[in-house]
Amino acid sequence: MATNHSQTLGEGLPEDPADLLPEESVLSLDDYLAMHAAVGHRTRYEILYRLVHSGDMSPKELEAAMEIDDSTLHYHLNKLVDVGLVEKRQRTERGQDGLYTYYRATVFGAVTLTEGVDELIRGEQEFESMYDSSAED
Repeated sequence: MATNHSQTLGEGLPEDPADLLPEESVLSLDDYLAMHAAVGHRTRYEILYRLVHSGDMSPKELEAAMEIDDSTLHYHLNKLVDVGLVEKRQRTERGQDGLYTYYRATVFGAVTLTEGVDELIRGEQEFESMYDSSAED
């Protein structure tokens, strides 16, 4: 989409939202939008929520906590990994053969969650308390 990059919207905002990105941005606007789209699914939101607020988790821990089957979990984990909200890590455990796989939220995952959906929820709670007619003055 071609836009006139010399024009700005109100408050000095550029006409093209992609112009908000730093000049040397490692991500495109489409990358950021894909992150928000991914967390817009309930299962992926819950996975990211658990990883941000509980720390690293193995697939088995996530399956048990969410009561979700293995294939569904991995489908959604792969989506979160693909867009950069979650990373898959492997390490060896002392006294164990083979690799231990676990997932953790990336910085982008933590920010997308806490400054995105979680912030909207907190905003609604604040709005509700401001206008709650049952609250005493």
